[in-house]
Amino acid sequence: MIDPVSHPHTMDSSAAIQQLVEHIEKVIRGKRKQIELVVTCLLAGGHILMEDNPGTGKTVLARTLAQCISGPSEGEHVIFKRIQFTPDLLPMDLIGTHIFDDRNKEFVFKKGPLFCNILLADEINRASPKVQSALLEAMAEQQITVGDTTLLLERMFFSIATQNPVEMEGTYPLPAAQLDRFFMKIYFGYVDEATELNIYRDYLDIAKNLVELKQVMSMRDILLLQAMAGDVFIHDEIVRAVSNIVRGTREHQDVTLGASTRSGIAFLKCLRAYALVKGRTYVIEDDVKDIARPVIEHRLIYRNKDGKQKALDSIINKETERLAKLKLYA
Repeated sequence: MIDPVSHPHTMDSSAAIQQLVEHIEKVIRGKRKQIELVVTCLLAGGHILMEDNPGTGKTVLARTLAQCISGPSEGEHVIFKRIQFTPDLLPMDLIGTHIFDDRNKEFVFKKGPLFCNILLADEINRASPKVQSALLEAMAEQQITVGDTTLLLERMFFSIATQNPVEMEGTYPLPAAQLDRFFMKIYFGYVDEATELNIYRDYLDIAKNLVELKQVMSMRDILLLQAMAGDVFIHDEIVRAVSNIVRGTREHQDVTLGASTRSGIAFLKCLRAYALVKGRTYVIEDDVKDIARPVIEHRLIYRNKDGKQKALDSIINKETERLAKLKLYA
């Protein structure tokens, strides 16, 4: 593990990221692309929403990621918290509350689970909008407000929210404002037949791997990689493509609510981080196609479900075809 203070330029980012991805794959089998997108979101300094059926590995992925990263001191783990969202959850269950200290005869603030490094917000759509909004300031500003006091969260704060698309009765769909705070939304999906068979054969070893996973990266390494992602080169024509995609969603006849300027900034941050995950110091045209849908789709509201897939595909394809013709790095 690298100390970014004493070794500010010596980190082999490509090797370090690949080691992290491969360690996660010891537990999460057959999901390399999804793992890379989660790591991309982490290095971009954003948050991610994962949606899929129960039992596909969403929760285990969050735990595995936390297991692989050490805390401020050698041997320590990062602070990982899991919140099971339920209809009776209250904002103070996330933020914390004041309790009376009988010894000192005063109220002291007891921090809630939001004060962590990696937060798993499990089944976020089962909590009320009031509780969901408690996450909004934390995700957007990396701070929370308690009365007249503003408290900063940990320097590395990454939230992974999950929701499943079945059993929608009694759930509260996330509002557009909260969805816009997630840099990406990904679908986990089932593994292919061969991978699933291997999981059944090796499930005892997989469970053992989760317990025995080594810390292959430190929290300071993550902060350094986040800084390095900001230095990744992005061609002006790719910036233009991002702008065209964002603006195209606002003008398409099948879209009633298009992507915001915030989403364009998140898109650029994710492109830079994704290039780093792929072992490059520059963004290429294919990166736009790889991550456009995870970054943009969940921010849009469509006129009808039939045009949902075609609308965004047509906007993305138009720009990726334009970039391909330019041959930026030929």
